[in-house]
Formats: sequence, structure tokens, C-alpha cells
Amino acid sequence: MTTWHTTPTPVGETPWGFPDVEDWPDDDFIAAGADLAPATLIAAYRRGLFPMPVDEPPVLAWWSPNPRGILPLDQLRVSRSLSRSAKAFDVRLNTCFEQVMRRCAYPPRRGAWIDEAFISAYSALHAMGWAHSVEVFDADGVMAGGLYGVKIGRLFAGESMFHAQRDASKVALMGLVAQMRADGMTLLDVQWKTEHLATLGVIDIPRVEYLTRLKDALS
Repeated sequence: MTTWHTTPTPVGETPWGFPDVEDWPDDDFIAAGADLAPATLIAAYRRGLFPMPVDEPPVLAWWSPNPRGILPLDQLRVSRSLSRSAKAFDVRLNTCFEQVMRRCAYPPRRGAWIDEAFISAYSALHAMGWAHSVEVFDADGVMAGGLYGVKIGRLFAGESMFHAQRDASKVALMGLVAQMRADGMTLLDVQWKTEHLATLGVIDIPRVEYLTRLKDALS
């Protein structure tokens, strides 16, 4: 793999104000509205928030799960079969960001949120050096899986992943963790823990602990 962009382009200040942490409800949904401009997105991630629309027609909503799913970088579980599978793939970084997003969005399904507005917004972040993708290619040069997310300081906020071949998304995660460890990063946010992610080492932590870890990762 290559490495991250060295220094992201400054995004400026967002005109939107997010609720203070002291005013957040106990559930995952925090606020609605604002936009997907680069300054708004980066300000949100710095506060422990991420966007995902709700309702029909969609309304832009901001979330901070409680508890929060994270993957401790020293607790990634790699089985023997996964280790063997990884040898058949080539892992790359930032070679086809938009394509990864579109593969994460396909096939269309109920509850999917990666639409053209999100693809445009995160592609802009990628061009500015804030959003990154990890791609996995098979021996024939076909993209077999990948993931994308946002990097700020020592935080990587994972957004979505896909696989077209067995174990390919897991191999992408292996590549991400290896890159993060090599670069001295400390916090891999996966938003919500699922049964699948739990098998890879993802754990739940209270929101207040996540925000403490986030502050350290951004310092």
C-alpha cells in the first residue's frame, strides 16, 4: 500500500452549530439538518458525530451511537483461513475512492444511505485529503472488496465496506489496521457493533469513553 495524503486541505469553519455534548440525548440520534459540506462533515467527526439520513423524503440526521463500536488495533482477529485468503489479494490505498463508495452503495437496498449526494460529498473530502479508501484486488486485477472512511489526526472513522469475493472486505480491514498501526494511529471507529464485526474483534464502549478516546486521537 501507499500512504495517506500528507496534509489535508483546510476546510474552514462550518456555519452550522451542533448541540453541546451536555445536551445530547441518551439514544443514538443527536440532531437533524445542516449540510454535507466539507467543513460541516469534519466539524461533525471532530465532535463524535456522523451523518446518515432518515425518513421519506430523507432528512439529514447526525448520530453518535451509545454505546459506540470500535476496533482496538491490537485486537483484530485474523483466523488461519483469513490469513491464507489474504495472500491471494493485493491491498491498495486511495486508488479508486469513488468506485469503492459506489460498490458499497450497490445493490440498492432498504435503509441504504449512500446516494449521489453522499458520494459527491465524500469524494470532495477525498480530493482534499480527509477521506480515504482501502481496495482489495484479486490476481486478475479485479477489485474484490474495499472500505472507506475519514481520517482526522489519529482517528479513522470507518463508513462502509463491501466484498465481491469471499474474505475481501476482511482483508481490506486487515490492510487498514496495518496502515493505522504503522502510522501511530489510535482509534478505529466503526459506529455500531454488528455480529459480523464482533467476530473480527469489534467491541462496544460507552459514548463518554469514545469521546474521551476521540479527544486524545485528535490532540
